[in-house]
Amino acid sequence: MFTLSEENYLKTIYHLGLNSEIGVSTNEIAKKMQTKASSVTDMIKKLSDKNLVVYKKYKGVRITDFGRNTAANIVRKHRLWEVFLVEKLNFSWDEVHEVAEQLEHIKSPKLINELDALLGFPKQDPHGDPIPDKEGNYYPLEKKLLATLGLGEKGICVGVNDSSSSFLQFLDKQKIALGNEIKVLGKEPFDDSIQIQIANRELSISNKIANNLYIKIL
Repeated sequence: MFTLSEENYLKTIYHLGLNSEIGVSTNEIAKKMQTKASSVTDMIKKLSDKNLVVYKKYKGVRITDFGRNTAANIVRKHRLWEVFLVEKLNFSWDEVHEVAEQLEHIKSPKLINELDALLGFPKQDPHGDPIPDKEGNYYPLEKKLLATLGLGEKGICVGVNDSSSSFLQFLDKQKIALGNEIKVLGKEPFDDSIQIQIANRELSISNKIANNLYIKIL
């Protein structure tokens, strides 16, 4: 059994290390957790004692196989609860993260497996992020940031890089959602803004927005 704080740290290390071939630095963890490096060091010792991570000086923190499976299970619970909140309780996609942060610490494997079955074994959460299976495996979609698409290219919006409430609320106002087909009509050299087409609408979005929308190329 792990404490809520231990699980939160482990999940952070897991996410930071997903696309890295090297260990995660304590400074990276401290920045992500919004805490002091000394607090991270204390927690790394606790996680190491429980065989969840390995720390080597100057090489950072590496998650063990046991730690990776444990973290993936926490992520699985979080994302399944997000799907449940949206599909069954009519939460909007900008409301679910904080609630799921609380629900992800529920320990019952049976509850989570039944929840998975109830939802039809979903592969993605409401933000387009992949949901690990009960063995900790997940299969991310092939996707590109909208900002990297060339003129005339189009694809389906399959995820967001920024899942903050403010960004998701902005997308709702602009009527941009997962599943929308988006085509690049033009790019403005002055500020890198992009003109896009969604259904029969044309609109201009900033480079910042385009760098936070994932597209699956058609």
